[in-house]
Amino acid sequence: MSKDLNITLLFDFYRNMLTDKQADVIDLYYNEDLSLAEIAEHLCITRQGVRDNIKRAEMILKDAEENLGIAKRYITIKTAAQQISKEIEEMEKTENASAAPWVAPRLERIKKLLEVIRE
Repeated sequence: MSKDLNITLLFDFYRNMLTDKQADVIDLYYNEDLSLAEIAEHLCITRQGVRDNIKRAEMILKDAEENLGIAKRYITIKTAAQQISKEIEEMEKTENASAAPWVAPRLERIKKLLEVIRE
């Protein structure tokens, strides 16, 4: 069974939509990197039961993302924050930015807002 590593991101956002057993199986499989046999032994269920729980949980997580789009939005915001940070660095490097007295305080405010976004 091949692993879709996007599931780990979806799991962070939509974990509460899974049953406790599904969440345990996903955590052990993706985050702890245990095999199906190891998970089956750990949870006292069959290897097929582990596989079924993983497949069901993956489907729930993917459906939740398709309907809500929270993970996609998070990635978009994170990427934009990185781009804004690069733009700030470039502006600080230019000589014209230090010549205009209004630029420095505004850049500081933008940096503070960027930190809020990153939190």
